[in-house]
Amino acid sequence: MKKYFTLVVSVLLFASCKPKAVLVEGNASTTIAADKVIESHYNNKVDFSTLYIRASARYEDDKNTQNVSADIRIKKDEKILISIRVLGLTMAKALITPTSVQYFEKIGNKYFEGNYEGLSQWLGTDLDYNKVQNMFLGKALDDLRKEKYAVSIMEKLYKLESKSNEKNIKSFLFESDNFLIKRQEINQPLQDRTLQIVYPDYKKYNEMILPLSLTINARQQKGKTNIEIEYKNVTFNEDLSFPYSVPEGYERIYIDKI
Repeated sequence: MKKYFTLVVSVLLFASCKPKAVLVEGNASTTIAADKVIESHYNNKVDFSTLYIRASARYEDDKNTQNVSADIRIKKDEKILISIRVLGLTMAKALITPTSVQYFEKIGNKYFEGNYEGLSQWLGTDLDYNKVQNMFLGKALDDLRKEKYAVSIMEKLYKLESKSNEKNIKSFLFESDNFLIKRQEINQPLQDRTLQIVYPDYKKYNEMILPLSLTINARQQKGKTNIEIEYKNVTFNEDLSFPYSVPEGYERIYIDKI
C-alpha cells in the first residue's frame, strides 16, 4: 500500500506542441546578488491553462522496485490528477487540489481523503498544492521572494541557501543561462530527514520551459526512497477531464495507519 501511495504523492504532457531542442545550460562563474538569481528564475514564463504529461516512473525503496507509467493532468492552480498504470491497467489515482488530497489504490482496495497536514507530517516535509505543482513544472518549491538567501557558486551552479531556520535548511541550485533550477533540497537535521529533487535537463516549448525528467530522493530514519520520472509526451491547453471516483467497497485509511 505504502509503495503506491508514496509514488502517487511524489509523481503527487503529445500532440500539437512540437518541442524545440534540449536547452544548453550555462555555467556560473561570477557571483551575483541573490535577488538577481531569484528575479531571473521567475522571469521564465508559465503560460498554460492545462498541462497533460505522459511519463514513465521508477520507484525504489529499501525493499521494493517498481516500474510504472503515469498520466499527470494539471489545471493550473486548481487541480492535479495523477493516474498510475502497470501494463496498461490503472492501479492507483490521486486528485490533488489546494485544499485536499484524495487517493485510492486497487491493491488492497484502500482509499485516503484528507488535507496536507497529515500528509506533510508523514512525508517529513511541509507540502501544499503550489509545491506539488511547482515540482512538476521545474520551479522552486517555495516562493523564493519571501525569504532571504545567501548566494554562492557550487558545481558551476548558483546556489541559494537559507539557514534562518536551523530545523529546516533549504538550498536551491540554478544554471546560469535561464536560471532553471537544477537541484532543490530540504534538510531537517533534528529529524535526520532530507528531501532532494534533481532536474537533469530541460526542453523549450512555445508555452514554457519544462523539465525532461526529475529525480526525487527522500531519506528518513526509517529508510530511503528514490523516484525517477521521465516525461514522454506533452500537451498544452487541451480541454481535459479529471475523472476521479473511489470504487465501491474500498476501505478508508488514515495517515497514522499507513
